Amino acid sequence: MNFELNEEQSMWQKVVHDFVSVEVKPKAREVDETASFNWEAARKMGPLGLLGLSIPETYGGAGVDAISAALAIEELGWGCGSTALAIAAHNGLGTSPIAQYGSEALKKRWLPLVASGRGKLGALALTEAGAGSDLQGGVRTRAEKAGNEWAINGSKMWCTNASIAEYIITLVRTNPAGGSRSLSMILVPTNTPGLTISPAEKKMGLKGSPTHAVAYEDVRVPLENLIGEYDHGLHQTLATLDGGRISIGALSVGLAQAAYEAAIAYARERFTFGKPIAEHQAIQFMLADAATEIEAARLMIYRAAWLKQEGKPFSKEAAMGKLFATEMAERVCRNAIQIHGGYGYSREYPVERIYRDARLMTIGEGTSEMQRMVIARQLLLNL
Repeated sequence: MNFELNEEQSMWQKVVHDFVSVEVKPKAREVDETASFNWEAARKMGPLGLLGLSIPETYGGAGVDAISAALAIEELGWGCGSTALAIAAHNGLGTSPIAQYGSEALKKRWLPLVASGRGKLGALALTEAGAGSDLQGGVRTRAEKAGNEWAINGSKMWCTNASIAEYIITLVRTNPAGGSRSLSMILVPTNTPGLTISPAEKKMGLKGSPTHAVAYEDVRVPLENLIGEYDHGLHQTLATLDGGRISIGALSVGLAQAAYEAAIAYARERFTFGKPIAEHQAIQFMLADAATEIEAARLMIYRAAWLKQEGKPFSKEAAMGKLFATEMAERVCRNAIQIHGGYGYSREYPVERIYRDARLMTIGEGTSEMQRMVIARQLLLNL
């Protein structure tokens, strides 16, 4: 087994790291305090390829392999959780369904625009009030054929990027009979009449990654805006979420790495009882645990990404990686605050923000509880 990145991946990682160091990380505090998306950095991400990770070069994207995509999201997470989440959602949720399932016309119309940095981003609307993780039975937003158009009515919650998106891929019920073959994905441009994007939610963290409720009142879009096969939306969504879990796991590794680095720096400069706190065993143990868990999570995420790019089954490994990495990040960020003492609870130091950002990761793209269900189901199927 080879655990090293290849030359191209190593160069890509350095390019992204250097970009994040200059354009993203220095503005993380401002992004959090002003609850504003970092458009200045996002515009520069297009030419770099960060807005087209899963988009083939034919349509203006970078078309990088799955490990390189995970590397990019990890570096973004190291720099700023808000920016990383918006870009991860754009790539994993807002563009990959079109790249993987969309018609040639949809690919040519939308992918070059959102990959370039000249336009806005992509978004995916799944969750509905009262449904949570229950996509198959909980989706009430419906789409009905009306001549050569879809007429969409309903509402969605927790839609990342809605206000900064060119379009929202919407999971809708197209077959009232229900069952696993009753949902479809439809692309809805955000300037479509009848589409209402509510003000951004006021959140604990990730304030620079806007999240919204979205309402559809007789929204009309062409029949050609169907993504993939009719009534195959649930299958397409679950496959999309498998890839998204790798991204959230990678983002969590980046957040944990940033908190860990901040904790080490503080432990070296803070003195108690006549010596740096880094020389106290209690601090050393927390740092050792953090380093060990970060490395373990990173390897799990990279392995899931490798399986994906090799075309092998990766649902279980993605769920495992997401579960471990997100819960690990919360532990590491918690201990980073502990190492900082009272200052860790202050906004003067970044670990307070990083901890708030990390808290969502065990919830978004499938809660830890749902990951355990996915893992257990895979294990029991193979007995």
